[in-house]
Amino acid sequence: MTTTERRHTPAIRIRPGSSYPLGATWDGQGTNFALYSENATGVELCLFDEQGTETRYRLNEQTAFIWHGYLPDVAPGQRYGYRVYGEYAPKKGLRFNPKVVLLDPYAKALDGTEEFDRGVFGYVAGKDDLTKGRKEQRGTPLGIVTNPDFDWHGDRRPKIPFHQAVIYETHVKGLTMTHPLVPDELRGTYAGIACEPILFYLRELGITSIELMPVHQHVDDPFLLDKGLTNYWGYSTLNFFAPDVRYSAEARRGNPAGAVNEFKEMVRALHQSGIEVILDVVYNHTAEGNNMGPTMSFKGIDNPTYYRLVADNPRFYFDYTGTGNSLNVRHPQTLQLIMDSLRYWVTDMHVDGFRFDLASTLARGLHEVDQLSGFFTIIHQDPIISQVKLIAEPWDVGEGGYQVGNFPVNWAEWNGIYRDDIRAFWKGDGGLASEIGYRLTGSSDLYQNDGRKPYASINFVTAHDGFTLRDTVTYEQKHNEANQEGNNDGHNHNITWNCGAEGETDDPEIQELRARQMRNFLATLLLGQGTPMLLGGDEFGRTQGGNNNAYCQDNEISWYDWANLDENLLAFTKKVIRLRKAHPGLHRRKFFSGRTIRGENVRDLVWLRFDGSEMGDEDWNNPQTQSMGLFLDGDGLDDVDANGEALRDDHLLLLLSATHIDLPFVLPDLADCAEWELLLDTSDDTAHGMENANEETTLKARSVKLYRCRRT
Repeated sequence: MTTTERRHTPAIRIRPGSSYPLGATWDGQGTNFALYSENATGVELCLFDEQGTETRYRLNEQTAFIWHGYLPDVAPGQRYGYRVYGEYAPKKGLRFNPKVVLLDPYAKALDGTEEFDRGVFGYVAGKDDLTKGRKEQRGTPLGIVTNPDFDWHGDRRPKIPFHQAVIYETHVKGLTMTHPLVPDELRGTYAGIACEPILFYLRELGITSIELMPVHQHVDDPFLLDKGLTNYWGYSTLNFFAPDVRYSAEARRGNPAGAVNEFKEMVRALHQSGIEVILDVVYNHTAEGNNMGPTMSFKGIDNPTYYRLVADNPRFYFDYTGTGNSLNVRHPQTLQLIMDSLRYWVTDMHVDGFRFDLASTLARGLHEVDQLSGFFTIIHQDPIISQVKLIAEPWDVGEGGYQVGNFPVNWAEWNGIYRDDIRAFWKGDGGLASEIGYRLTGSSDLYQNDGRKPYASINFVTAHDGFTLRDTVTYEQKHNEANQEGNNDGHNHNITWNCGAEGETDDPEIQELRARQMRNFLATLLLGQGTPMLLGGDEFGRTQGGNNNAYCQDNEISWYDWANLDENLLAFTKKVIRLRKAHPGLHRRKFFSGRTIRGENVRDLVWLRFDGSEMGDEDWNNPQTQSMGLFLDGDGLDDVDANGEALRDDHLLLLLSATHIDLPFVLPDLADCAEWELLLDTSDDTAHGMENANEETTLKARSVKLYRCRRT
């Protein structure tokens, strides 16, 4: 954006136009503009040329609270914003100020990032928010009229069934910023992900779905900029339609509108590699914050429509997110905004699913979390959005916001209970046998009784919010000093064990134990029922130096260190993913029933003690039970393949021990398995061979083994 402030008299007459669709819509001859504001008294469309000269058009047409007009000859590339007139009365919840140029909530492309020094506040900065500002505020990026045409080259969605998915959570910039084979000009961008070195890596790793941290245009908070930091994670959304120009190689070349097609090219390239694209989306709040926050879009267009205001004091905002505000999903227009955004990313941008940040906020009726809220009802009925992957982060910071296991049919959930139980088990905590039994078999205690399947459980042991896998076995305390908040930010309850030393060490025994623990976590995650999610970089031992809240670290703390890969761990991860994919018994569509298989004296699932006998109530309730075996009958899948043929698999045996001593584990004689082939041993990457049933195998302290009995 230029700093020039000039105004031009309109040379052409604005036509009435249409109230639908909202936003700026080019039809090949001109552009229709439509903006919803229920409480405004007037709206001006503001067009800006390359020199920053502003031309204003009064929108005189209003249909069902939508202000609209049509301008012939306005083409893609045109930069625009709005000035909205009305009462400035924060105590009534109204914050209109035409001195502020506002961003269209439906803008598909933005011309840059925010410039706080040019003004983004509707009130007099430095005073309370009751005093209306009188100076021009031009610091919010402008919208750009876009051309929706794009050659998808026959793009086809991979449509990976949920139960076959392996999700890889990553960040556009972090993944590509230091990769030696990504061209310098493409590092940190959508085009960087679309280049062959990254695509090849993801294909070889074996993941099926990439989950991108927020790519909607966000705002870098002033308190971070003052410290020389930025909002790296991007959970501070300014606009729900425009891909963030920060991650666009085209924007770096001076073509910010090119971010749209660049994003599409990335999706097309990932699809050609058989990889789905899931977006982490933040519809629970915006970057405008609380009553002292900036006025950049929604707040100045129609504050009571878009935000949850305190009923008896609407100057203030309900905050279920810890960020200052919460979107008002009870209002039909706000709900339409979210639905239009979701539908746009599916139909126009071809994404394959969404992970909803702090999804409990979207479910709130008045204060309580309501599973049958309008948001979920309308998604369930939508013929487009209901057909893609829907993943909830099932909590927020409000009372009653922790809702793991309570989301509707068709929704999967980040299973925070899985994370905590698996971490505690490998940390060495006792009394977890029954919990581990549930977590390894798809968390039937959470998902079986509401019509959902094991794959509704998105299993993870690490995510962007918290320690990386390597840091989980290296640190017990957070080390967030680089965030400049006195190490007071981030979680204190990490459920981690440093294996005997805090931080990096040269002790070979501790190093070996840490390596084994990382393999234990990966094996547990990838060999259990449910949908596994890997935190990007965990597959090769990425560290953040103990920072468990790296939201503001756009630097080497967060970027993947491609020069220092743990090649052994990477090879192990690839191996386990291959094993998971090769064995349908490891990614069932249905919960185990405990039923007898075709008259055999064995069930689809049998839990075993280390002496080879079946576990009983005493074992499940014994706080000292820290080892177990899980037998999976290859005839017990009770499912068919894509051709309708009955699915069968090898009989599988998974052994786990979180104890600190080696155990003699008797291999079972089940389903006529006289011999067991060792497929995996987290204590010895080279281990393989055949072992006899009814004989002991040594299960090393803190280790996992996987066996199969070949079918004849």
